[in-house]
Amino acid sequence: MISLKSFVVGIFVSLISLFSIYSDAIAQQGRPEGWNMGPGMMGGWGMGWFGGIFMILFWILILIGLVFVIKWLIQSTSKARNNGQSGYRALEILKERYARGEIDKVQFEDMKRDLGN
Repeated sequence: MISLKSFVVGIFVSLISLFSIYSDAIAQQGRPEGWNMGPGMMGGWGMGWFGGIFMILFWILILIGLVFVIKWLIQSTSKARNNGQSGYRALEILKERYARGEIDKVQFEDMKRDLGN
């Protein structure tokens, strides 16, 4: 079964690849006939400094999103590693119950065997 981590990485790589291919295709296309727009985008008007601010904000949001995705992936893998310690804690609780007299030796041995220790 495919893990969530490899699925997210695969989607990310696929989107980057598609964007790269699509942008190359648009750049090769050229101007359609009859569109006499003059130099530059929107007839030479463009977006000026306002467009520059949006471009900077766009890349900042992309970087913040990448940081959160990487942080989430690291936390999800560390939680998977810590699950092995839960068996240790269960054995400790079982020993405490036996020490307090809540369970007898036969129950203790049965439960210990169920935990795999």
